[in-house]
Amino acid sequence: MKRFFKILGPGLLYAGAAVGVSHLIQSTRAGAMFDFDLVWILILANILKYPFFEYGPRYAIATGNNLVDGYNIVGKWAVALYAFVTFFSMFIFQAAITVVTVGLITYVFGISINLVTMSIIVLVVSLIILVFGKYSLLDKVIKYVIVLLALSTIVAVFAALGIDKVVDPESLTSFTWTRQADVFFMIAFVGWMPAPIDVSVWSSMWNIAKAKEIGYFPSLKEGLNEFRVGYIGTALLALGFLSMGALVMYGTGEEFSQSGTKFSEQLINMYTKSLGEWAYWIVSIAAVATMISTTITVLDAYPRALTPAFKHLFGNRWNKIKNKQTVTWMWLAILVLGTLLLIIFAVKSMGMMVTIATTISFLVAPILAWLNYRVVTDKHMPEGSAPGLFLKVLSWVGIIFFISFSLVYIYWEIAV
Repeated sequence: MKRFFKILGPGLLYAGAAVGVSHLIQSTRAGAMFDFDLVWILILANILKYPFFEYGPRYAIATGNNLVDGYNIVGKWAVALYAFVTFFSMFIFQAAITVVTVGLITYVFGISINLVTMSIIVLVVSLIILVFGKYSLLDKVIKYVIVLLALSTIVAVFAALGIDKVVDPESLTSFTWTRQADVFFMIAFVGWMPAPIDVSVWSSMWNIAKAKEIGYFPSLKEGLNEFRVGYIGTALLALGFLSMGALVMYGTGEEFSQSGTKFSEQLINMYTKSLGEWAYWIVSIAAVATMISTTITVLDAYPRALTPAFKHLFGNRWNKIKNKQTVTWMWLAILVLGTLLLIIFAVKSMGMMVTIATTISFLVAPILAWLNYRVVTDKHMPEGSAPGLFLKVLSWVGIIFFISFSLVYIYWEIAV
């Protein structure tokens, strides 16, 4: 147990990246809109995506390298494909997370600063924390943030079972497969449930960073068990948030606002209705801390992932750079600048930003899922470290699922 707590970290960082938009917003909205109709979709998404997230720590522990290095062994084309997908999706992802974070902060602390200015403040502060704190700070803080939010949600769900809510019969809607809006919401819901598949690459890098910090790599069994703690925990938290939406808001006629500040008010009010006004600051601080940690985690991860991609794609230039860290700083500056430009010129509402980001994530999921599968089943994987038959079959079921629903989405967008 002592050894397990020593290696504990990368799995919780995964949880920190996952428990954000997908849980606080999408899971809660799913329950508020459709009661418990989408529980099976939530469970199915967590099962079908599991192999592709697990391949991150599996590859890192087995080889001592990150997944981007693995893509390079498969071929330069794999690195180029990953870099292309990542570069053209990271700005919208970071912008969506930042806008949600800003909405929570402005509501909880009663700040009247406009969205753009507050976004700049949040990103700059996150940047400073990353520059001075680096991995070790993230590793230490995230444990307490996740535990606080988890405990608040578990208690709130049980308390919500006894709530007497006023039900509006006309608001009792069910999920319908023939209704385009419902299917589109489901696709966006699955896009970040439990997280974008990009997180698997970040997870492989966090495992390497953790190994350097403690001075050794854990065994494959230890590393995967540590990852599963975070993965199963995020799945249970997603069920908790969906339950809160279903138990407190479903059937009341109240809809979640597209505005980040208003949505934050509705989210916090759900907890106070369930637990009482005394819980306001506990839940508020937990939610704000969760989104700030997600913002920082994602801000750390994209430059960390694109640096080895740059190394493999531009080897000659990489060799001429004396301080390799400058490449990471370059990507960090590009990410912050691109995110701010997107928020300034493209953001009309938090809801729209989240929907676009999660839908894009769903559409690129088959590409990233297949790349991860291709790496861990390649001949260079150490003997005994490759996934077994069950994971391989589950991987192909997941890939087929993602491709099928992506085609459905594209067809309805074009034909309907």
